[in-house]
Amino acid sequence: MAAEKTTGIVLRVIAFSETSCIVTLFTREFGKLTTIAKGARRPKSPFEAALDVLAICRIVFLDKSPGGMGILTEAKLERRFRGASRSLNQLYAGYYVVELLNTLNDEGDPHPDLFDHAVATIGQIDLNETRDEQLGQILLRFELNTLDVLGHLPMLTKCVGCGREKTTVTRVSFGLNLGGILCQTCRRGESNIVSLSSGGLQCLLELVGGQLGSNQRNSDNWNKADRAPGKLAMIDATRLLVDGANEIREFKEEKEEWSRGVPEREPLSNADSSTITFADRVRCQAEVRQLVRRYITHLLGFPPKLHKFLRNI
Repeated sequence: MAAEKTTGIVLRVIAFSETSCIVTLFTREFGKLTTIAKGARRPKSPFEAALDVLAICRIVFLDKSPGGMGILTEAKLERRFRGASRSLNQLYAGYYVVELLNTLNDEGDPHPDLFDHAVATIGQIDLNETRDEQLGQILLRFELNTLDVLGHLPMLTKCVGCGREKTTVTRVSFGLNLGGILCQTCRRGESNIVSLSSGGLQCLLELVGGQLGSNQRNSDNWNKADRAPGKLAMIDATRLLVDGANEIREFKEEKEEWSRGVPEREPLSNADSSTITFADRVRCQAEVRQLVRRYITHLLGFPPKLHKFLRNI
């Protein structure tokens, strides 16, 4: 077996014997790996207490033979997740990132863009300034990025049934079974339909970089030749952390302005993006989060365990 070096996020650690444990990691170059760490539970192990869920480590492992587990020989801690000591919701958010990485990825299927975005997302969640309201936005971006990289991003600008172009932002029917919006004709007889408001659709389109109209970018164009895989991914982790800190500051300032009694404006469906109120955005983002989580539940065939802990995020 050849020795390999890479960086990984610890997803799961299970006791295997009195001295060893089984460790699942999501790595940049090799995707998801399941390895056995011999001696990891000894007081003086060669892993230097690096094998903790959500920890980011530099590892050395012996590549597994077909049908077997690799052997983890070394792990050096690069960054430990400390959000749990500040907020239980930060811990839940971090565990949700881990759960999505573990359930949506197959063994040995690398996605470097997804790994980089996951590292940056964990860093954002772990920031001292991150508040519960901001966690929902961070997780929503990660959910959409994960769906994009893995090829599950829903079709939002055309009917997924007949391909008819949608040109107006109005309330739509979203088909969980088919993975996208449906026109009135194709909606008939379909099950697992979620109704999405005009504001929710606009919010979702903005998040994925899509717009309505035949000459605009469509959310379903990952199949086109000019669509680079993982285009939504924020590859520069440092830049994403800086942007995240700035967003948190702007979010707090806007929330304070709204709490002082800023006059209500037009509803989102009839207003341009410059006149959308804080309350409008909060409502629409909550609707989009609910839709995306129902869509992920449908893709997996079961609800992620952490969903019930994220109701207040």
